[in-house]
Amino acid sequence: MNVINRPSRTMQGDGEGSVQVRLEQSIKVGNAKVFAVYGKGGIGKSTTSSNLSVAFTKLGKRVIQIGCDPKHDSTFTLTKSLIPTVIDVLGSVNFHVEDLRPEDYVFEGYNGVMCVEAGGPPAGTGCGGYVVGQTVKLLKEHRLLDDTDVVIFDVLGDVVCGGFAAPLQHADRAVIVTANDFDSIFAMNRIVAAIQAKAKNYDVRLGGVICNRSAATDQVDKFTAAVGIDLLGHLPDLDVIRRSRLKKATLFEMEYSPELEAVQNTYLKLAATLWAGTPDRSPAPLRDRDIFDLLGYD
Repeated sequence: MNVINRPSRTMQGDGEGSVQVRLEQSIKVGNAKVFAVYGKGGIGKSTTSSNLSVAFTKLGKRVIQIGCDPKHDSTFTLTKSLIPTVIDVLGSVNFHVEDLRPEDYVFEGYNGVMCVEAGGPPAGTGCGGYVVGQTVKLLKEHRLLDDTDVVIFDVLGDVVCGGFAAPLQHADRAVIVTANDFDSIFAMNRIVAAIQAKAKNYDVRLGGVICNRSAATDQVDKFTAAVGIDLLGHLPDLDVIRRSRLKKATLFEMEYSPELEAVQNTYLKLAATLWAGTPDRSPAPLRDRDIFDLLGYD
């Protein structure tokens, strides 16, 4: 069997008690601006990523969105289906990469967003970071990144290991999606720590935070002020957002209403802000006990 070459195993310390694999230069994304979207599981990262991708295309940018979750539904509202994953397609050709064509794993979604689902290894058997690396390598080999302006990685759930943090090795900016509640902010604090660890050896920096599905931002505001990060945008818990998912549609395809227009404008502003460049922050994640104290838990 012709097995894919693994990333170079030059070791780099990525934080106290941690040793990570540094990716070889040949599988870096290239000239596109790269954003990695993180957040607590179920917080709305895929909805945020997909609508942000469309917003970038509305600004005239060429976009690739890469879903990094075995559930492979990141691009569902863009393509109206669950597209095949890179790992599944590779398996179908017995990992003979030369037998793959771009159309086997890249699908055009709404308004020209190019959609890829990396997928993941069977549960408990491999590393999601390896899958992300091979996805980028395939895109480069097929020259699909040459004319791309923006790449968005939509990353699964909480960061608990180096594999989940692998997209940070490719990204210019990481964006955290949170809600105005303790559990989401606790997860956000861990993600901030992961970004800061990767920033020691890679170019990634924290771009900021999007508060999602929340009527208010008071708890998020307390945390961002304490840690030193920016709130990029606020999306309230609106029924039109829930319905867009059920209709397999992005928010830019839904029937017009003033409420919907306001949400669309929020995404367009987010895209413009990220494209222009966010400040280079050096946030300081809190200790667990300090988060409890900050947010008023006894």
